[in-house]
Amino acid sequence: MLNGRTPSVKDVAAAAGVSLGTVSNVMNRPEVVSARTRERVERAMAELGFVRNESARQLRAGTSRTLAYVMLDGTNPFFHDVAQGIEFAAEDADLSLFICNSNSRAEREEAHLDRLLQQRVQGILITPVNPEAPYLDDLARRGVPLVIVDRRRDDGACCSVAVDDVHGGRVAIEHLVEQGHRRVGFIGGPESIGQVRERLQGAREVWEELGLPADDLVYLPTEAMTVAEGRSAGERLAGLPARRRPTAAFCANDLLALGLLQQVIGAGLRVPDDLAIVGFDDIEFAAAAAVPLTSVRQPRQELGRAAAQLVLDEATNPHHEHQQLFFTPELVARASTIAPRPRSR
Repeated sequence: MLNGRTPSVKDVAAAAGVSLGTVSNVMNRPEVVSARTRERVERAMAELGFVRNESARQLRAGTSRTLAYVMLDGTNPFFHDVAQGIEFAAEDADLSLFICNSNSRAEREEAHLDRLLQQRVQGILITPVNPEAPYLDDLARRGVPLVIVDRRRDDGACCSVAVDDVHGGRVAIEHLVEQGHRRVGFIGGPESIGQVRERLQGAREVWEELGLPADDLVYLPTEAMTVAEGRSAGERLAGLPARRRPTAAFCANDLLALGLLQQVIGAGLRVPDDLAIVGFDDIEFAAAAAVPLTSVRQPRQELGRAAAQLVLDEATNPHHEHQQLFFTPELVARASTIAPRPRSR
């Protein structure tokens, strides 16, 4: 404070013995100021405790030095890994990142978007509850740089970055069949989530192509993609008649798979001997589980970084064209599906 008030740009200029324009250049275009003058101005700022008024700068410029990511579920480590990839790209561009959590609630998501518009963020990245939501169309019509992450839109109204979930479902089932399983449970839901539908679609496609009975691919729907729902699915799976009970399970994400793993081990069953388990996402906890989890790996940080690069291009490139980027997931096989070989004597 300066005599009980916040120091201003005028105070900095007076203390450094330079013009207001020079102080402005030090803050906004430091490369045009000599090193000696810049050092004098920065020293005056530090001594006075000067902090620039970013809100005023945003009003003049019409934008801020921030990006924003509205994630779908703050309890899922997958979205934190995506956010880290966005953060890396934001740091490269000398920007900060706001992170918001919709908690899978459309009304919360819309409230976040309204506030982010008021903050004049440079661009918005979002994993939406519904990729076709009208308020996303409204953002695109306003010209707000917008990228949909881990979801797809086919109308080209904005950029999107996603993975091939149908392919992910296929490789999971192919792996289990290669391990000798002929009755498999698919655990996931609700089906309103596009990834659940597409991963189930891929599983059913390859099951049919392999000529296996449709009834032997058992669908166990869940109300959410959480550890608790995975445990609940494990209880339901154990309650199936022996002739219908799967010998393997493909879970729509790793949290479900980890919950199922907890339930199975707690019931005294062996993984993979009594039940093999495949997850999806390959979050960090998958490899560190009590039985390391086989999972379909998504390139999480790459998704985030690519999405941030797209939104930055839209914000700064007058010739920007919307792109729909598509990544291919790959299966990482671990002990939850592959029994250890006996040691040779």
